[in-house]
Amino acid sequence: MPKLLRAREPEDTEEKRKIGKLAGSRHAPGDWITRARIISLSWQGLRTPEIAEELGCHSKTVRKRLHRFNAYGIDGLGDRPGTGCKPRITEDERSRIIALVSKDPPGRLVTEPDGVMRAEDEKGAAYWTLDALSEAAQEMGIEVGRSQVRRILLREGVRWRRTRPWAQSPDPEFVPKGQRSSSSTQTRRPAPR
Repeated sequence: MPKLLRAREPEDTEEKRKIGKLAGSRHAPGDWITRARIISLSWQGLRTPEIAEELGCHSKTVRKRLHRFNAYGIDGLGDRPGTGCKPRITEDERSRIIALVSKDPPGRLVTEPDGVMRAEDEKGAAYWTLDALSEAAQEMGIEVGRSQVRRILLREGVRWRRTRPWAQSPDPEFVPKGQRSSSSTQTRRPAPR
């Protein structure tokens, strides 16, 4: 016959009050609420399978949480430090991706002192897109995808989209507008009221 597992008795009324408050909370983290309910239901006399059925979780989860509470008290309701996925890219790499946005894209046309417009890389992007940013990051040795670049920039509040000036067009036959009409043509101004 397996040994009955129960949550240990509360150390004081304060601990009991905190567990009760967490178990009935709507605004605390969901995992803490569920774990507090496990303890609370155990104090009410329910056994492990009954608690699992009541909360819609596995009885292993209930046993694990009861053991952690018995060992660490309220601190046992939280996750251990270091749990979860480890970040794939470092803070330095994130900073380098964010810094890319402030630089000119490789295909952007720049007017030289002699008046001729040239691009550093004629095949490169003329303005930053998520694809261009992820390509540039990969050229710097950072293994990152388009969607991750988007998440990084959104999290930091960095804008990568720029309005396209009318003078830039992907059409190879596009010719920019010439000089405006003569200054002899007057613009119409509204009549005073």
